[in-house]
Amino acid sequence: MGNVPETTRTFRRIADDHVAQAAALDPPTSTRLGLHPEDDRQPDLSPEGFEALAELARKTLAAVDAAERSTGILEDAAERDCARLLRERLTAELAVHEAGDRFRQLRSVNSPLLQVRGVFIMMPTDTEENWAAVAGRLRNVPGALDGYRATLTEGIRRGLLCAPRQVRAVIARLDAWTGRNGGASWFTGFTAAGPARLRPELDTAAERATAAVAAFRDWLCDSYLPAADGTPDAVGRERYLRSARLANGADIDPAEAYAWAWEEFHRTAAEMRAEADRVLPGGGVRATMDHLNADGHAIEGEENIRAWLQQIMDEAIEALDGTHFDITGPMRRVETRIAPPGSSGAPYYNGPSLDFSRPGRTYLPALGRRSFPTWQLVSTWYHEGVPGHHLQTARWTASADRLSSYQIALGAVSANKEGWALYAERLMDELGFLADPARRLGYLDKQMLRIIQVIVDIGMHLELAIPADSGFCPGERWTPALATQFMAAYHGSDVPRSSSEIDRYLGWPGQAIGYKLGERVWLEGREAARRRQGSDFDLRAWHTDVLAQGSLGLDDLAARLAADAPPVGPA
Repeated sequence: MGNVPETTRTFRRIADDHVAQAAALDPPTSTRLGLHPEDDRQPDLSPEGFEALAELARKTLAAVDAAERSTGILEDAAERDCARLLRERLTAELAVHEAGDRFRQLRSVNSPLLQVRGVFIMMPTDTEENWAAVAGRLRNVPGALDGYRATLTEGIRRGLLCAPRQVRAVIARLDAWTGRNGGASWFTGFTAAGPARLRPELDTAAERATAAVAAFRDWLCDSYLPAADGTPDAVGRERYLRSARLANGADIDPAEAYAWAWEEFHRTAAEMRAEADRVLPGGGVRATMDHLNADGHAIEGEENIRAWLQQIMDEAIEALDGTHFDITGPMRRVETRIAPPGSSGAPYYNGPSLDFSRPGRTYLPALGRRSFPTWQLVSTWYHEGVPGHHLQTARWTASADRLSSYQIALGAVSANKEGWALYAERLMDELGFLADPARRLGYLDKQMLRIIQVIVDIGMHLELAIPADSGFCPGERWTPALATQFMAAYHGSDVPRSSSEIDRYLGWPGQAIGYKLGERVWLEGREAARRRQGSDFDLRAWHTDVLAQGSLGLDDLAARLAADAPPVGPA
């Protein structure tokens, strides 16, 4: 913690102790943070493993309570923020755990199951010692899957199951992992880069991991899917609000968010019509998107699109550094990669290790394509890379002298990060980086996607009525089929991406709303700072300040950004 006096480190010490214990219990956490590269364990996905993490959360909350009783909240702003974040995050996590939601958290995005493969992507592979750890972790894949089978079996016993749609989406991902869909096993492909001396060991371990995944996939088909039959896609209000609290760090008012999103929908739809007319006069939005996909600028080949997207980020760094942001040292390093088969259908970002030895990385799912239209991708890479996810996460990581590792990584709030990334897209539009009509239509299309997310995520799970003035199936109640039609009508994604999106909203309730709700908080915070400071407002200084504060839930973020001084008050 640098030169911070020991007396001001009470809550950061508690937070760092929590991270150390979580890393000891959960190997993916350790690997994500860049700790213990020799660790070859897989996560304990059994009921006992989840309970151990919950017990750690309870003990940490008790430590926060005791520290508040003995010392109160100290003067240091980061210390206060740390205490608030610990209490909010751990309380939300325990609410999900104690409701039994972990027993039915089988989904195609952000499922515990996905850590079994995801941990390999984060592992270092520079030395034989690194590859020996890979071999050990491959050998431990069967045990991890046995543990998760036990958790899901307990969910069946308790009547806590996920919907069949989620099971089928997971099965499709496991098919891609194993090569059952016609490709090669991801595990054997991964180990092909290993050193010659260890190849027999790696190949054997990869085959064993592939066989274990295939067996788990068959169990889902033969046992879990029949048991899940009849489980509804919609999770209902109680579970929705619980899940939304965890994803947003705020108590969401679904009615207010739903109504506001419809206002944003109509405003953005009008803006898209105007922008489409600049690209293809008189063609309309849908025809213009089809035109751009068929005849607009495109890059051929995976390596070429990877290099092109890398250039987009490199150019953004050069243009923004010293003008609107301070981008120095290891923060300047961010990589673009093609996502491995069986990944999410949407682009994504993985942050750097705490020491930056593993850089931040953006990933583009190729989805079997060879040609990549670029009209949507530019704003997306501002979102995933710079000044979006990478710049925020790297700035947090570079602030380790004043933030706990919990504030930097483990306590990250989805809506804070996604809201910042969407704000970053808007900022680049404001700064003129999206002046090209096709690229700007791509930006607006992504804004529309995030608006649709709020409407259909809340609408499907709470089975709300579609407004009379919506222009789309007025008065009907939302279903996955209607949501799919709505997305097809008003967003430019292809069928695989649209299907993947709907799966995601249904399987991860309340997360998708955080993009637009988070952006709203960031924009309102910037406007509040402008009003307070008047002609003295400096956007670069504001960015520097807000990016250095670490993770906060949306309620605390809104309070912090609205305040005259940085602290958000007592925890």
